[in-house]
Amino acid sequence: MATPLAVVGGQLCTQLRDVTSDLAALDSEGFWVVVLPFEGPPVCARFDRVRAAVPWPGRRWRGPSMRSWASSLDRGGYCDGVRTIREAVAAGDVYQVNLCRVLSAPLPPGADVAPLGAALTSGNPAPFSAVVRLPAQGVHIASASPERFLHRDGDVVESRPVKGTAATPTGFLAKDRAENVMIVDLVRNDLGRVCEWASVEVPTLCGVERHPGLCHLVSTVRGRLRPGMGWGDIIGATFPPGSVTGAPKLAALELIAKIEPVPRGPYCGAIGWVDADCREGDLNVAIRTFWFDAGRIHLGTGGGITWDSTPEGEWAETELKARRLLSVVSA
Repeated sequence: MATPLAVVGGQLCTQLRDVTSDLAALDSEGFWVVVLPFEGPPVCARFDRVRAAVPWPGRRWRGPSMRSWASSLDRGGYCDGVRTIREAVAAGDVYQVNLCRVLSAPLPPGADVAPLGAALTSGNPAPFSAVVRLPAQGVHIASASPERFLHRDGDVVESRPVKGTAATPTGFLAKDRAENVMIVDLVRNDLGRVCEWASVEVPTLCGVERHPGLCHLVSTVRGRLRPGMGWGDIIGATFPPGSVTGAPKLAALELIAKIEPVPRGPYCGAIGWVDADCREGDLNVAIRTFWFDAGRIHLGTGGGITWDSTPEGEWAETELKARRLLSVVSA
């Protein structure tokens, strides 16, 4: 069996000490790698050895063929889901819902998530990438996420929601900006549950960022934590991330459960690190993320649906988001 390891925040973590689902452990001591699945209990793994990551020295990744990938929702099913959400928007039940589908393919024999992570680092570099391999816990994840869910530095906490996708910097629609502003309001509300009154601010609204193969609108929301707020409180107030749920969050989650035919697993959850000794940490939103399960490799793709969405346009956005990743992993 492969040994446990993780690469998070540019650090290689080895020599696993212990694993827990108790988020209170993140306020104790040591360096923790954190996996928060969209559904299911957290996985918090403490490692004793943490050093700067170096290029992967092992064998190269060999992935499944491009033709072997299947989708949990086909084109017709996804477009029907978009229509259902638009009807809910028209009825006033929601303002926005993030609709996702999961692509999967047979896992090649002897596949290891570490070389997959190396292939993504080379072919689709991302600011919040992560690789986590915990065989005993069944965790095999490689993420090329462009999105920060939560960054903590002492009492200051920050989120950078990504909402709005286009092929070029000039390709954004009014819908993209509306999506982003809606989620910024939701994130401000979430952080307001654990931050000092009037400390939550938005230093950047709808900034344009380039990423491999596409561009995003990205905002920054920041606040100062109230005394006594720990990681369990912060995650409890903000998880799942608003950018991959919708607004209002609880109503969006109900629609997601009705429309999406398979669980999201680690996709749309969060992955990252916490240094309990320094009261620092950084968690991504686990989009652009691959994981292994039951002999298959999976990748999620999706987008925010609003009244201005069109079924075919939203399907095309999911294709755009997945295209480069699949070309890297199936090359």
